Amino acid sequence: MTRITKSAALLIVLSATLIGCADKSLLSSASNPAPTETPKATLAATPTPTPTPKPTAAPTPTPKATPDPTQTPKPTATPVPTATPKSAVVGATPKPSSAEKVPYSWYYMKKKTGQVPDFPKETKSFTADQKAVWVGTGKKVYLTIDAGGPLIEVDLMLKSLKENGVKANFFISGNNIKKNPDYLKKLVADGHFIANHTMTHNDFNEMSDDQIRKEITDFEVLYKQLTGKEVEKYFRFPYGHYNMHNLSLVSSMGYTSVFWSTAMRDWEKRENGAEDPYNDIMNNLHDGNVILMHQGSEENMQALSRICKEIKKKGYEFALVNELEPKK
Repeated sequence: MTRITKSAALLIVLSATLIGCADKSLLSSASNPAPTETPKATLAATPTPTPTPKPTAAPTPTPKATPDPTQTPKPTATPVPTATPKSAVVGATPKPSSAEKVPYSWYYMKKKTGQVPDFPKETKSFTADQKAVWVGTGKKVYLTIDAGGPLIEVDLMLKSLKENGVKANFFISGNNIKKNPDYLKKLVADGHFIANHTMTHNDFNEMSDDQIRKEITDFEVLYKQLTGKEVEKYFRFPYGHYNMHNLSLVSSMGYTSVFWSTAMRDWEKRENGAEDPYNDIMNNLHDGNVILMHQGSEENMQALSRICKEIKKKGYEFALVNELEPKK
C-alpha cells in the first residue's frame, strides 16, 4: 500500500472514531433529561419517599404531618384569645379599686354658734365629677327632712311649715311613697322640694352597681307615676353611708348628693323632749346651714314651728337645695 493510500485509510478510521464519540456524547446528553422526568412521573404515580414533605402540609393522619411546626401552633397563635378580653372591656365600667370602695359615714365637727363646722377630710379629694353639696353661703338655711322611716305627725309638720311660710326639702324613700301616696301629693301641693332617697332606704355600701341604679330609677318611675313630673336630680345616701365609687356612680346618673352641716340624734328618744332638737339646731346655726331632720322623730315635729320662727328671727331665709352649687 502506498503512503497516500495509508494516509487516506487512517483518515477514514479517525473520522469514524470521531463520529462515534459524537454519537455517544449526543446519546449521553439526550439521555440526561430522562432521569429528571422519571421522578415527575413517579410523583404522580407512586408515593415515593421524595414527595413525602408535600403530604405533611395536608391534614393526613400520617405521623409526618403531626410534628409540622408551622401547622400545630397556628390555631393557638391566632389573635382570637387576645381579642376576647379586649372586646369584653369595650363599654364596660372599670372595676373600682379598693380605695374607691372604702366606706365612709358623713359627719361634721361643731364650732361655736355662728361658725361653719369642719367637714370630713374626704371632701378634699372629691373630684369635679363627684357632685356633692353640704353647706351654702350667706344668710340662708336649707331645711332638709328625711322620710325613710316612720311618717310621724305629718299633719302637724305640714301645718308648722305652712304657718311659718317655710318651704322644706324632703328626701323620701320610694317605699314610703308607695304606701302613703297622699303624703307625697300634699308635699307637692304645698310647694315643697322633693328629692330622691332611694326606693328601699338600704345601705348603698352593701349593694352592687346594678342594685344602686335600680334603687334610684325605681324611685324616679314611681314619682312620675304619682305626680306626672320628673323628680329633680338631688339625692341623699341612706344613713349618710357612701364611698367614692358610689358617689361617682350617683353623679354619673345626673344627681347631686346632698349631705348636711347640722343634724341631731333624732332617731333616739330625746331626754328633754322637743327642747333637744331646738337646741341642736339653734346652737349650731350658721350661714348656709344645711339642716338634717327626720320625719320619724316626734320631738322634731313638736319643735318644728318654734325652730322656724327662731331661725327667721335670726335674719335667715329658708331656701331650696337646688340653689346649692357643688364644690369645684
